[in-house]
Amino acid sequence: MLTVEFDLLDVRAGHRVLDLGCGAGRHTYAALERGAHVTGVDLDGDLLAEVQEMAAAMLDSGDLPESSSARFLRGDATRMPFADGTFDRIIVSEVLEHIPNDTTAMQEIARVLHPRGKAVISVPRWWPERLCWALSDEYHANEGGHVRIYRGSDLMEKLQGEGLLARRVHHAHALHAPYWWLKCASGVRDEDAPLPKLYHRLLVWHIESRSRSIDVLERLLNPVLGKSVVVYAEKNGA
Repeated sequence: MLTVEFDLLDVRAGHRVLDLGCGAGRHTYAALERGAHVTGVDLDGDLLAEVQEMAAAMLDSGDLPESSSARFLRGDATRMPFADGTFDRIIVSEVLEHIPNDTTAMQEIARVLHPRGKAVISVPRWWPERLCWALSDEYHANEGGHVRIYRGSDLMEKLQGEGLLARRVHHAHALHAPYWWLKCASGVRDEDAPLPKLYHRLLVWHIESRSRSIDVLERLLNPVLGKSVVVYAEKNGA
């Protein structure tokens, strides 16, 4: 399930796309399907290898546009090995909340973004995330966990201070917020807790069924309940 709306980001065939903190690769795969040249970067080498294997299978299948290509490297968002202005589009989904020095990461994002490029940054929304922290220390107080909670206005102000001007904002994943509250209340590592387990089945069914009625419901709930805030930005002066 995507956090980023690719029509808003305007990803096109031939675009050089950086998926920074690509994780399990959901946005990488979506960018490949649009014919982009995708660079996936993550600190988790094992996860990166899995995404690289899947991307290679997609490219070998012949079902992607001819312009699609992919490369992957293990890297740090605060020290990226790319020249200034390398990427037409940059995706940073649910990453900045893990980085102690988020200001340096924002500077790097602005540096490697093309002067007429676009970036999208998503982080957990303030109030659903605050409730998760209140319910469970285990949710965030662990190695690689969340180190801060952003208010949307504070995130946009910080981005602008590092050269990225917000052009559009929306919220996403309203149906995921109650799942994480249940997980936090029941024990984040308790995979057998009945309520979050049952709710997870609903989420999986939604993804697999692609139910339009549930999609509409989530879109209606996103402004109030959305777990993520998603900011689309351009370079200042672009």
